[in-house]
Amino acid sequence: MSKSGKPSSITRRSFLLGSAAIAGGVVFGYYKYKQAPLNPLIKGAKDKAVLTPYIMLDQRGITIIVPRAEMGQGVHTSLAAMVAEELDVAWQDIKVEHGPASSAYFNGAVLEDGLPFESTDNSVMANTLRDFVHVPGKFIGMQITGGSSSTADAFDKMRLAGAAARDVLLCVAAKRTGDDKEKLSTSQGYVIRENGEKIAYVALAFDAQAFELPSKPVLKDKSQWQLLGKSLPRVDMVEKCTGTATFGLDVRLPNMRYATVKMNPHLGGKMLSFDATTAEKMPGVEKIIPIDGRGVAVIASNTWYALKAANAIEFDWGKADYPSDSAGMFSAVAACFTQQHLDSELKDKGDVASAISAISQAGDTVVEGQYRVPYLAHATMEPMNATALLSDNKLEIWAGNQIPTQVIKEAQAITGLAAENISLHTPYLGGGFGRRLEMDFVQYAILVAKALPGTPVKVTWSREEDTTHDAYRPLAMARFKGVVSDGVPKVFDLQLACPSVVESQMGRIGMNIPGPDVTIVQGAWDQPYNIENYRVRGYRVPALLPVSSWRSVGASQNGFFHESAMDELAVKAGVDPLAMRLKLISDEPSRQVLQAVAKMSNWGRTLPQGHGLGLAFTISFGVPSAQVIEVADTPSGIKIIKVYAAVDLGTALDPRNIQAQVMSGINFGLAAAIMGEITVKEGQIEQTNFHNYGSLRFNQAPEIEVNILENGDKIRGIGEPGTPPAAPALANAIFAAKGKRIRELPLHKKITFV
Repeated sequence: MSKSGKPSSITRRSFLLGSAAIAGGVVFGYYKYKQAPLNPLIKGAKDKAVLTPYIMLDQRGITIIVPRAEMGQGVHTSLAAMVAEELDVAWQDIKVEHGPASSAYFNGAVLEDGLPFESTDNSVMANTLRDFVHVPGKFIGMQITGGSSSTADAFDKMRLAGAAARDVLLCVAAKRTGDDKEKLSTSQGYVIRENGEKIAYVALAFDAQAFELPSKPVLKDKSQWQLLGKSLPRVDMVEKCTGTATFGLDVRLPNMRYATVKMNPHLGGKMLSFDATTAEKMPGVEKIIPIDGRGVAVIASNTWYALKAANAIEFDWGKADYPSDSAGMFSAVAACFTQQHLDSELKDKGDVASAISAISQAGDTVVEGQYRVPYLAHATMEPMNATALLSDNKLEIWAGNQIPTQVIKEAQAITGLAAENISLHTPYLGGGFGRRLEMDFVQYAILVAKALPGTPVKVTWSREEDTTHDAYRPLAMARFKGVVSDGVPKVFDLQLACPSVVESQMGRIGMNIPGPDVTIVQGAWDQPYNIENYRVRGYRVPALLPVSSWRSVGASQNGFFHESAMDELAVKAGVDPLAMRLKLISDEPSRQVLQAVAKMSNWGRTLPQGHGLGLAFTISFGVPSAQVIEVADTPSGIKIIKVYAAVDLGTALDPRNIQAQVMSGINFGLAAAIMGEITVKEGQIEQTNFHNYGSLRFNQAPEIEVNILENGDKIRGIGEPGTPPAAPALANAIFAAKGKRIRELPLHKKITFV
């Protein structure tokens, strides 16, 4: 592998995976490393010849395998376009499938963001370790959709698969026709001869496996792209617009039974006993079984009967170990700003302690404050659900999930079956945001299927069960101190405390990740500000509620902390917040997104009375993202007028899809900032549904304008970077409009919104 992380060559041995002359078709693919994984498409290939995992040609046409979960972010479209571009096929002619669970589809790029290097650090060591993590990534074999990593991970793999497949098809055509290969061309799924004759790819598929593959597939120059760089029709658009798309909730099987679960509302607590006397007599109820010592599953002839019966069961619940209310939770966090709980100090420039001491003795002002944010639920529109069928020592699962390989491991642990006897179907996901990285909803479905062998069972959580049994975005606190001089901060000390997402999430799948949890300081320590004395410390809070990845992970809260504090320092210095940031930042892509958003919003213009502009900037997942929000202080409350956003992905593959993801991230972040909150009372989650865990309504969602830049040095993903700047930009705009600094989310506790 080269220093750039790009494959240096491709050989037949590393490319061909179990080729077989079986009538029907041929599959192409590409791997970076010499020893290729087993091809997952071989399993069950009765009428196809399969070589490798990404492209399948048979007499029915061309199918592109996209092994990442489609949960509304457009990944099936963007990744399929990479292959289609290099293969030279007509966009409207391809089919796209998710494909099976397999370590062959490992995601190496997702590990890069956990390294202790800023994304702007292009040192030899940083780039070498970024390349290196793909090696353990391959051996771990985790097929995961998350961390805005899908596009970056696939960009070489899937384009090379398309290029190699196109080359071998040209070889087949040249041999068949006797033409010079160099005089043949390709277009729209055909090989074109000099005389204009067209040979369909599918007509060449039978012979393709007999040819040596290119040692170095040649990728198209960006100037030659026909699909990439353009806004394409989404491959899932027609299905989703017509209601014919299949989500997990849409799965229907012969003789299916339906179930729901009722688990201990004291998260982690045991079920001491239950009385189902009344529930067992209710219409449609067939069976009630204990689940995992923490609750029960109710199996019925339809979901409604199961839900009604579950609510009729009486329980004696054991208590959990965590504090019984939110105040106790925050007290536990506040107690962890100590050396004993110090998890990391990845940013420690200059001498913060000495600088603050000297300034204090000189009588200069030290600006300081404390911020905090609550737990947040994922609140996906499609509640948690999974379907399972255990029959004849084989298990089949239908579940919208973000990590198929882990689903297989969980199924093995529960059933004792070998992996080859377990199959997983991943339909469309009705939202993920990190929630479907968790395994609980799949585990419960498998446990219920064990109780009904030979019968398919769909387990659907109620919205209430979903909201009160999430693995939440952690609550967190921040304390900062800063000193400004000559219009810029000379000292900035930011201390962050929250439970560890990595410890909690990985612990639930039996993995112990040693060392610091970078997510505790993500979106804070890695910002490109050149401050003379600059320190960011992360403190690990012992486990409270279960926590997990939530859209933009640690940057979701740390963007609010960091950029609100930066705004406070600008106000204290009496300088323009934009000018101060531009003075501190030398990273050119970051400067350009700031300049772009300033131009879009006409920053510095005279505003109407009661209006305010707020600015925030955050690099997350390698993407510099800047936002300006305009608000108006009306007699009825704060109204968000417009949001301006600029992002830099290095290479923009599908502008319309990128724009949609930025808008989505902003609305997601604004909803959390204004009203998002999970609270605890008497050991239980108080919020149960959308009536008390709200989201933005249409009348609240602002107009959003997005500018997409391409100055970065590598391609990045965009599912998450739109979220972190939203909350601080809004809070800073409110300060600009009202002079009121709010240091706690959700904002509606301190101010009214319309």
